[in-house]
Amino acid sequence: MKTLFRENAGEAFVGLLVVLLAVWFTWFAWAQSGGGVKAGAIKVVAIFPNVGGVNVGTDVRIAGLKVGSVIKQQLDPASYQVQVTLAIDPEIKVPVDSSAAITSEGLLGSNYVSLQPGGDTKPLKDGDTITDTQGTVDLMGIVGQLINGSGAKDAAAGNSEAGAP
Repeated sequence: MKTLFRENAGEAFVGLLVVLLAVWFTWFAWAQSGGGVKAGAIKVVAIFPNVGGVNVGTDVRIAGLKVGSVIKQQLDPASYQVQVTLAIDPEIKVPVDSSAAITSEGLLGSNYVSLQPGGDTKPLKDGDTITDTQGTVDLMGIVGQLINGSGAKDAAAGNSEAGAP
């Protein structure tokens, strides 16, 4: 039995290192990606007219720094607006009069919820609601309006020139 252990000790040691490295990598990736909700997180609801590109797990940021994440979304059947539940780091004291907007990281970047702190000294607490919100801007709709709007102006200009003697 001792000879069997001596012959396989190197392989067992390498196997143990691989398992420990896999556990460490999983923990590191979970921590860096913001996996899970921080213990004691402040859960607040923000009501948006449109949340295109925002899902459970989407970042919540203040001045570009991640301070929380989206943990739930549901449609309000009365107003047809989306109630988004945000979990915010309890160490960050966000003023109660803050506003929320859905913003993009760039032209092709992903969306996130951006909090704009207000001036009140009283912080948000568990269960509060943010009503001052701005939903997602429909980029394709804006491009379509620009294309259709410029075409209508050109056609109107062409018609007035054609009607002139």
